[in-house]
Amino acid sequence: MLDQTRCIGCHACTTACKSENDVPIGVTRTYVKSVDVGRFPLVRRAFQVTRCNQCEDAPCVSACPTAAMVRRPDGIVDFDKAACIGCKACMAACPYDAIFINPEDHSAEKCNFCAHRLDIGLEPACVVVCPTEAILVGDITDPTSAVARIVQREPVTVRRPEKETRPGLFYKGAHQATLDPLAARRPPGGLFAWATQGADRVPPSLSQQVISGHPRHANSSAAALLSYDVPHRAPWGWRVSLYTWTKGLAAGTYLVALALVLAGTLSWSGTLFRWVAPSVSLAMLGVTGILLVWDLKHPWRFWMLFTRPQWRSWLVRGGMVIGGYGAILVAELIAGGLGSVGASKILAGFALPLGVMTAAYTAFLFAQAKARDLWQNPLLAPHLVVQAAMVGAAALLAAAEIIGSDGALRDMRLVLASAAAAHLAMVVGETTPHHVTAHAELAVDEMTRGRFAAFFWVGVVLVLAAVAAPWIGVAAVPLALVGLGLHEHAYVQAGQSVPLA
Repeated sequence: MLDQTRCIGCHACTTACKSENDVPIGVTRTYVKSVDVGRFPLVRRAFQVTRCNQCEDAPCVSACPTAAMVRRPDGIVDFDKAACIGCKACMAACPYDAIFINPEDHSAEKCNFCAHRLDIGLEPACVVVCPTEAILVGDITDPTSAVARIVQREPVTVRRPEKETRPGLFYKGAHQATLDPLAARRPPGGLFAWATQGADRVPPSLSQQVISGHPRHANSSAAALLSYDVPHRAPWGWRVSLYTWTKGLAAGTYLVALALVLAGTLSWSGTLFRWVAPSVSLAMLGVTGILLVWDLKHPWRFWMLFTRPQWRSWLVRGGMVIGGYGAILVAELIAGGLGSVGASKILAGFALPLGVMTAAYTAFLFAQAKARDLWQNPLLAPHLVVQAAMVGAAALLAAAEIIGSDGALRDMRLVLASAAAAHLAMVVGETTPHHVTAHAELAVDEMTRGRFAAFFWVGVVLVLAAVAAPWIGVAAVPLALVGLGLHEHAYVQAGQSVPLA
């Protein structure tokens, strides 16, 4: 428990933690955030000790693909660096921005209440050094403990209760401006920024802003200025943005070809279905795998996804789906080489659901990132399938033009135009309504009017032009491919742009 009525912002807990746990410079397991609240002359500085919340239903534990994050029987969420592959799924999942990648050993790390000290009967280093006894650690189920007495008898609060993680860290006397990272925010124009020590992490034009309250945060009635915070980075960069594009191409090329075969436009034994579709899909699936491994901080540990899988993680489930889909595509190429239409038809029955899941599973992976409200979209899975159909039709259209399959061109153009129109309709539905949470609304603002607006709007214009595929033919291919790639980058990065701590 953290008693913010006692905290004086001395940062002794931060330095003790760094010393005890050998935390490198530039990252912290625990730190004291400060916000200046009020209006002159009624101004004060509010403090918040910021760290892992030791959640009962910890999203990082569910998202970790190798069980490197684990909740102990005593309620502490601990970590095993030897099992960490550096996928950063735990960072994306944590609603409190409490996890970081250690720059020296490249593994995920966070506050674990100095579990090594607790195990031998000692208190955490931060508790020992706190000069005002603002930090208390104890068993909340033990009525004789100081923590239990305070939590059960006095008003306390937790951070982001709407995420339903059931945090084990309680705050007494904390100001709303410290608990809510959006309470100190600038409303005009929909853009936002924070005056932080990590100003290089936000747009230069928006840094160092004094920020007033917002109607969505009526409980923050006073002006607030974030006077001290630590730098925060988006866990997933351009490789993840590109991976969603390559994966859609891998799924969509074969699926569109199969749909055209079932519609009678293509032949089971034709070149496009027998060779082109599985070859392109398999190649893009390989690129997807390379990007996923490349994005790991421990790329040589990727095999742990298969040797010690944690099955609640959609990184593991998605890896299995991609592996199964890749195996079916290889079998399709073998069946095509042998000229066995019967085998190809049987394999198509397995490839259809695996292809759809390859396109859609990222929606479930993003949904595990509870911290990112923009990604909690129930229509994201069908949207990803629509995107896969668009780029898949574009790839097939280009191939058909090259090999001269004139009979299929018209239908491919129609599929491309229809999927592009459906994608734009879903983008409009995602960006225009009033969103349920301020977090999602701010992410949309950043995507459409902020740092990623150029990617977003150029992508929209290019895909809109691709809707004319029935008239402009193969010229629509680069429009659709590049347009979706730009959209994916804007969407993935904007979803991570809103601060959490």
